[in-house]
Amino acid sequence: MMLIQVAPGQSLQTVIDTLPADDQPVTIHLAPGVYEEKIALRRPHTRIEGESAETTRVTWHDGAAEILPDGKKRGTFRTATLLVNARDCALRNVTVENSAYPREQVGQALALYVDGDGFCCEDCTLKSCQDTLFTAPLPPREIQKDGFIGPTQFLPRIPQRQVYRHCRIEGDIDFIFGGAAAWFEDCDIVSIDGLRDHGDRKEPALGFCTAASTPEGQEFGYVFMKCRFQGEGIPDGAIYLGRPWREFAKTVLLHCELGAHIRPEGWHDWNKPYFPATGYYAEFASTGAGSQGQRAAYVHRLTAEEAEKYTFERFWASMPKDG
Repeated sequence: MMLIQVAPGQSLQTVIDTLPADDQPVTIHLAPGVYEEKIALRRPHTRIEGESAETTRVTWHDGAAEILPDGKKRGTFRTATLLVNARDCALRNVTVENSAYPREQVGQALALYVDGDGFCCEDCTLKSCQDTLFTAPLPPREIQKDGFIGPTQFLPRIPQRQVYRHCRIEGDIDFIFGGAAAWFEDCDIVSIDGLRDHGDRKEPALGFCTAASTPEGQEFGYVFMKCRFQGEGIPDGAIYLGRPWREFAKTVLLHCELGAHIRPEGWHDWNKPYFPATGYYAEFASTGAGSQGQRAAYVHRLTAEEAEKYTFERFWASMPKDG
C-alpha cells in the first residue's frame, strides 16, 4: 500500500491528480487542519483519512442557487465539497463540510457525493443544511429539466453498496438521499435548523432526515442500525424520519433511538398516491420520545423474525460486487 502525507497548505486535489493510474491501494493521510477546496476523487482503492473528525476538516461553500457564467443555476449535484466517483474508496476521521448558508439563500449544498460501490465512511462528520449526503445512483429520469446536471448525470445507474459507521451526519431537509443500498451503524443523525428567516416558512415541518430513491427490485435501501436521531435547536414533533424521493424508496430503522423532535407519524409520503403500494418504511425496537405515537398506516412494525433479515452480512451480499 502506498501512503502519502498531506499537510494544510498543500492542495489535496493536486495530490489526488498525481496518483498512479493503477489499482494499487493508496492511503492519503491528512495532517490536522483545514483544507479549503473542492475535491473530486475518481481513482479506485483510495482512502482519505485524518487524525480525527474534530481536528481535520475539508470544507467548501457552493450552493445550488448560485448563477454560473452560462446563466444557469449551479444545481444540487454540482455543489459537493467532496465527490467520490470510484469503487472501493474510503473516508475516515475527517469532517466534510459544505459551509454555504443560510438555506433560503443558497439552496441545496452537498457535503459528500458518493457514486461508487464498496464505499466505506467511518468516524466522520458530514455537515451542511439541505442535501448533506448524496448516495448514488441517481434515479433513472429527471422530473425537472436539468435537475441532474452534475458529474455523473450521463453515467450508467449502477447499483452500489455504501457503509457509514460511527459518523455524525447533520442537516435539515432530505440530508441523506439517493438510491444506494446504504448501511448506517452507530451513527448520530442530527437535525439542525438551516433557515435564518422563518417568516414565510412553507414546509409542513422543519425537515426530513432521509429521501431514498431505491431502484425498483433492489432488496435493501437505507438501513439504520443502532443509530441516534437527534435534534439541535429543533422543536418537539417537527421532523419526519423520511419521505420518498422516488416511488420504490426503502428505509428501515432497527434498534434506533429517536429524539422528541420526531413527529408522531414518523414518516411522510410526499403526497405521492402510489407510495404506500410501491415503497417500504419500517421500524424495529425504536426507543426514545420520538418512537411514541401513532405511526402512519403504511409504516411496518417489524416482528423479531422479520428483523433477523437485516444483518450486515446479508446486506453486503445482496448484490454482486460488480453491481
